[in-house]
Formats: sequence, structure tokens, C-alpha cells
Amino acid sequence: MGVYRFERQIRTLTSEGYQISRDDRQIGRVDLHFASDVVYATLAVEEGLTEDEILELIEKIDEDLVMSADVLRDDFIVTVYQGREVGVYSDDSFAEDEEFEEDEEPFR
Repeated sequence: MGVYRFERQIRTLTSEGYQISRDDRQIGRVDLHFASDVVYATLAVEEGLTEDEILELIEKIDEDLVMSADVLRDDFIVTVYQGREVGVYSDDSFAEDEEFEEDEEPFR
């Protein structure tokens, strides 16, 4: 299956976000949210992963990220989205779009 690697992108008091790679290729992202007795995860993975691979990845996330956070939990709930990344957008992306829109006619 390959070796999964998690690179933290963000951390707050109650959440963390990680980029997920396997064999030096990005395959997804997971956002963890630590509630009082439940850990919630949103997992977005590429289209080619099988259900068995997704389940293996969830186990790895639980072992490497959730259990190592020293948070006592009663449940780990994971919502999985599967697809492809279409982009990463920030304020800078929208500022560039606004420059072009000034010259365009408004939509009617």
C-alpha cells in the first residue's frame, strides 16, 4: 500500500489540518476537530482510492494523529469525500479576479 505521511498545515486549540501523502504523492487532506469526548474528522481523498485503502488510511490517522494527541475520546467519526482537487484559493486569488472584472461588462 505504501507509507502514509502527514504534514500539518494548521493547528488551533481544538483542531488540526494535515496534507496526506503516500509514496511522495499527495493523495488527500484530513481536518481533525477535537470535541469534549468525540473526535470528528473530514477526510478528502483522491478518486482512485478503494474502500479498503480508505479504511486503512482512517486507521492510520487514528493511530498516528488522534491517539498521539493525548485526547480521551469515546468515538472517532470520519466523514469521507472522494474526488479531485480543483484548486486552492485565497484572498490573493480573488484580488486578481477583481482586476479583470473591472474591464468586463456586468452580467445581465
